[in-house]
Amino acid sequence: MWEDNVRKVVPYTPGEQPKVSGLIKLNTNENPYPPAPGVEKVLKEMSVEGLRKYPDPTCSKLVDAIADHYDVPSDRVFVGVGSDDVLAMAFLTFFNGTDEILFPDITYSFYDVWADLFRIPYRQIPLNEDFSINPDDYLAKNGGVVIANPNAPTGVELGFDLVEKIISNNRDSVVIVDEAYVDFGGRSVLPLIDKYDNLLVVRTYSKSRSLAGLRIGYAFGQPKLIKYLSDAKFSFNSYTMNIPSLELGVAAAEDKAYFEEVVSKVVKTREWTKKELKALGFVFEDSKTNFIFAKHESVARDHIFSELRKRNILVRAFNGERIKDYLRISIGTDEEMKTVIAALKEILG
Repeated sequence: MWEDNVRKVVPYTPGEQPKVSGLIKLNTNENPYPPAPGVEKVLKEMSVEGLRKYPDPTCSKLVDAIADHYDVPSDRVFVGVGSDDVLAMAFLTFFNGTDEILFPDITYSFYDVWADLFRIPYRQIPLNEDFSINPDDYLAKNGGVVIANPNAPTGVELGFDLVEKIISNNRDSVVIVDEAYVDFGGRSVLPLIDKYDNLLVVRTYSKSRSLAGLRIGYAFGQPKLIKYLSDAKFSFNSYTMNIPSLELGVAAAEDKAYFEEVVSKVVKTREWTKKELKALGFVFEDSKTNFIFAKHESVARDHIFSELRKRNILVRAFNGERIKDYLRISIGTDEEMKTVIAALKEILG
């Protein structure tokens, strides 16, 4: 009978993390370049003895470093164990009404998992045929709105003014804008946090800062929003961030030049890859992320996927009727992407 009281959910399925070496791993949107040099320096100099103590529950050094980097007050910054932790805590904190929260039908597939986990009513709104979001679909009465911008797995960005339209027309609910990929060519709505007290902007160290393995996420909002989020966090776990994450996160935030260099390299390689894929018969919407979501106009997705796998190249395929023909290809180094294009030429004949 105890199973009658179990909170049963269908869990999120993360991208495959293979145990073998020698793969060109382009399935989880990791950054192909190492973290900032300062991260390695701090790691080498870190005292193991200090790990016997609890970390700072307020995460003040990291919060201040992020605030300095983005030139915002520290009381407008929240940090967590990856953006997944930040987003989950935001769902738990802000979506407690009886009205449905709204998010796209094709987007980050953790959103519906959190909604199910926390028993939040929700409605998934179909994207347009070109995978864009129609802002008018999000103007109905709701308990909250969540959009990833640029969106994943499509890579499509919704324009700044259209995102603001959604925020400004939902002043009675919290709007979360998940900007995990915004550094690769998107335009952030971070400046709007001064204008709207219902806006939470969420970011991550996993993509543009090459620290997916460290698990650091953060969010921006007006002080009242951040306080509510912090109150929920401290009611759940006072010590969410460990000492290495706090120290290394500060080092990464302080090296702006390296951050910009890495982002520029990824974007340059992405643009080259777009041209090569189009020449091979792939079609896709323009990507403002560190991946390309593409399908071939005549060759089956599963054939391409399996043939790439045979050549030790790992990309990602998703289920779902509207995206069953698509592959999501993360952007690697120039050398890796040249290998991918050469393999595709061979596969496609």
